[in-house]
Amino acid sequence: MNADVLIIGGGIQGCATAYHLARQGASVVVLEKDYIARHASGVNAGGVRLLGRDMAEVPLSKASMEMWQTLSDDLGQDTGFRRQSMINIALDEADMETLRQRKAMMRCEGYTHERIISRDELREHLPHVNPDCVGGVTSDLDGYAIPYMATNAFRLAAERHGAQIVAGEEVLNLRRVGDSWLAQGTTTRFEADTVVNCAGAWADRIALMIGDNVPLSHAAPMLMITARMPHFAKPVVGAVSRQLSFKQFENGTVLIGGGAKGFADRANNRTRLDYSKLANAARTAVEFFPIMRRSAINRMWAGLEAYMPDNLPVIGPAVNATRAFHAFGFSAHGFQMGPVVGQVMADLVLNGQSSFVLDAFRIDRYDRKVL
Repeated sequence: MNADVLIIGGGIQGCATAYHLARQGASVVVLEKDYIARHASGVNAGGVRLLGRDMAEVPLSKASMEMWQTLSDDLGQDTGFRRQSMINIALDEADMETLRQRKAMMRCEGYTHERIISRDELREHLPHVNPDCVGGVTSDLDGYAIPYMATNAFRLAAERHGAQIVAGEEVLNLRRVGDSWLAQGTTTRFEADTVVNCAGAWADRIALMIGDNVPLSHAAPMLMITARMPHFAKPVVGAVSRQLSFKQFENGTVLIGGGAKGFADRANNRTRLDYSKLANAARTAVEFFPIMRRSAINRMWAGLEAYMPDNLPVIGPAVNATRAFHAFGFSAHGFQMGPVVGQVMADLVLNGQSSFVLDAFRIDRYDRKVL
């Protein structure tokens, strides 16, 4: 099977890249070893968050947030996006001082989208929050989407523009021969002018086939969801200094995350839960929202996620091969950036450049420099 561009990985980054390339006329094949949105892009918390981003990510995240506002209409498919705002709760005065210092740093860079709120305003937005909490910070454009729906919205839009999605086909070998990339899948051989590595927790293996070495690790962030409860929290909720990720959906169920990690078995494509850590996450939710004592956990799960040492992704061209590009290592906060990363990758593939500064995301940023 031949194409202009071969994308390895069927998560939101790979599907968004396929969409932006195909709508500009490129022939695209997406290879996914399992099925679309099987791992991090389908089982994450769905936060669409500009709040609290690393400064290097803010320009990309701001652009992506603008895209999310109309994304369902643009793709012609429901992504599940709801603009609900997000609040990171300050537990004490030390948290408030952290927020004031961040505000000063962000103002120096010209960013004003994060707004500190008082205890009273916190209670206005979240009347069931623990009254001991002293304030917080909010971003009004933030919200959530449904990961599986959003990823498949990009897939369906890409297919409408001619992209081919090949599921159940693992890349066993990848090499550059002349002016082409040859990929041997489980059953089929693929040839393309360009390859894009969006392979998530397996991206270091693909990068090595391309010729780039990268210090990627993987883990299994866990989530749990309750049975339906009376509505008590409209904003998406986090915390300044505690592990908390919390949102109530329109049907009343409450999703609880916060970064607790289970056991990741990448070799066998599976995860196991750590119930003691899930219990701690539940206790944290009750600490911030005492009403959660009434909740009943309905389901728990974990997904495989790729992490870089600095928790910043790899976005950009390969350094040891031509016509190869990377977009991976989003370290449990890449879902929101999917729309803009797809556009960036398409620009790099088709035009050789992006309007964004990508130096912080270079794959070789950990390489030893020769002086």
